[in-house]
Amino acid sequence: MATSLATKDLVPILAEQFENATPQEILREALDRIPNLTLACSFGSEDMVLLDMLMKLDVNANVFYLDTNVLFQETYDLIAKAVAKYGLPNLRQVLPKLTLDEQKEQYGDQLWAREPNQCCNIRKVQPLTQVLTEYDGWITGIRRDQAPTRANSKVFEWDEKFGLIKVNPLVRWTEGQVWRYIKQNEVPYNVLHDQNYPSIGCLHCTRPVNPGEDPRSGRWAGFDKTECGLHPTG
Repeated sequence: MATSLATKDLVPILAEQFENATPQEILREALDRIPNLTLACSFGSEDMVLLDMLMKLDVNANVFYLDTNVLFQETYDLIAKAVAKYGLPNLRQVLPKLTLDEQKEQYGDQLWAREPNQCCNIRKVQPLTQVLTEYDGWITGIRRDQAPTRANSKVFEWDEKFGLIKVNPLVRWTEGQVWRYIKQNEVPYNVLHDQNYPSIGCLHCTRPVNPGEDPRSGRWAGFDKTECGLHPTG
């Protein structure tokens, strides 16, 4: 087993060493080196690939998802399918501190339609910030070609925002590689992907994407916003 990754000084070395490694090799190294690791699973196509790979390496691996209380029913259905297929004994549901009714009382109705950044902060960023204090590293499904804001992502990174190691095993993959893996390995996926939803977030802030549009243009349509705040935008 590799030496435990104790400081962020080794992160750039690992990033260079594993730049051309397979996602499975990256995951295996992360499991070996990071004592308390978790997968942040949105149950999108990339995260379903990572979930399948991770369960084949360690069925007891930590997995959590942010339940904003306004996910698509199709997403909740997929979560049930994933539990049935993989077991997921260490799956955690992470909820916002405020219920929807409490948010409405404090900030007014349909905050997402008026101040999406504030809504994302309450229902995503704050819960994520809290849960990540319990871990030494987290795995994400971001890819470099998803958006300009993700083009410089590394396989291993030090996450300054949350103060832990960030592992991105699929950064070099294309959308085609993701779907090839899903089909070849019979990985369950969100049926909304078959209805022109390449990126699936909350019910009120996600729309289908037309041919030729940026894959993330269906998120927060009408606002100058393509990220919820979980990942750096610079």
